[in-house]
Order: sequence, then structure tokens, then C-alpha cells
Amino acid sequence: MLYGISPLLSPELLSVLYRMGHGDEIVLADAHFPGESFNHRVLRADGLRVAALLDAVLPLFVLDSYVDHPVIMMAAAAGDSLDPEVEKSYRQAIDRHWPQTPAIQRIDRFAFYERTQKAFAVVMTGETAKYGNILLKKGVTPVHS
Repeated sequence: MLYGISPLLSPELLSVLYRMGHGDEIVLADAHFPGESFNHRVLRADGLRVAALLDAVLPLFVLDSYVDHPVIMMAAAAGDSLDPEVEKSYRQAIDRHWPQTPAIQRIDRFAFYERTQKAFAVVMTGETAKYGNILLKKGVTPVHS
């Protein structure tokens, strides 16, 4: 256990976050997401909801300020609908740590899968909300002198 770091972050997830470079992407996936089918680096965070994990990750993780959309979610398929409370809860966590972050971009399922294939890692969570996946693009960590 480390002081000042959320106990929700496993040693494996801390290692992945540390090893990511600017421009790398990580997917926090819901429990239904086919993570193993799209990426070779999959971590488990069973039982954790994505909003809580965002609150644990974002104090340690700078979102990319050089792109229009450093945060991406999956759009609903034709004929399906989104629960607005899901994005709202994610946005609350984002705004707590990075309030200047642009609106969350929504992309279709297959485009999200393509991004997942190129992502640095996928974290499989216990999130049960439909369309509960979120992709974060890492920015440049500021140097404190």
C-alpha cells in the first residue's frame, strides 16, 4: 500500500500507467467488453466501477491537451440508446481532476475496437453499464522543479 495513491490501483495498473508515454491510450472497459480479443495487454479490475477507477487514475494521469478529444466513449448502435447517467458520472470524475478537458467524443463500436487494438492496455472492470467503456489518451506529464 502506498500513501496518497488509491487502493483501487493494483501494482500492475500502476506499472502500466507509469510505462505509458504521451499519446499512448488506455481503455477502461466494462465487464462485457471483449478486451482479450482486441489487445494483448489486459489487466483485471473486477468489481470496480469505471467512475471510481477514473477517480483513482486521473490524479496520476495527464490527459493529452494536444488533441481535440483525449477522452472517447463508444456510441450507441443503431436502434440502441445510451444511459446519460453513465457519461455524467465519468464526466464528474474527469472534471474533478482535469476540468478543462473537452467534451467526450463518441465513436462507433468498430472504430472503438480499432482504437483498442492500438491501445497500450485494456483494463477489464466490473462496470455493468451498457456502453460503459472509455478510452483515455495520455498527455505530457509536467515537470515540477
